[in-house]
Amino acid sequence: MTASWDSTAAGVLELPSGRLVRGRALRYPLPEGPTPAFALYLLGSAPPPAPWEARWVRWRDFWLPADRTATREALREAWERAATERVEIACKGGRGRTGTALACLAILDGVPNHEAVGYVRRYYTARAVETPWQRRFVARFQ
Repeated sequence: MTASWDSTAAGVLELPSGRLVRGRALRYPLPEGPTPAFALYLLGSAPPPAPWEARWVRWRDFWLPADRTATREALREAWERAATERVEIACKGGRGRTGTALACLAILDGVPNHEAVGYVRRYYTARAVETPWQRRFVARFQ
């Protein structure tokens, strides 16, 4: 990997392949240290402009993404880019939508669907993936 996160930094999830992805809550200031090369923002309305490349997925708090096909494409892009770049996944609180997206990245990285929520809760935050429909989204993600 050419540009990656520090695996011990807050919010950084290490996937089984070794890819590192940072999950973050946008309601808090940007953490000290390196900035993302690419960010995936999961919000109900457009995020403010960022000085790095970013993609927006329309996704209301506590719900599911508005366009599931576009979401799968965005998650695949984030997973692919995480092999060589600093990738950040973020929503307002950094748990429900972000945790759901991280669980989907874990699936893309080889974690079985039925284990993905537990993986993210173990290695990112115990409060990840907040609603039953978010858990179902992960269970059905392909």
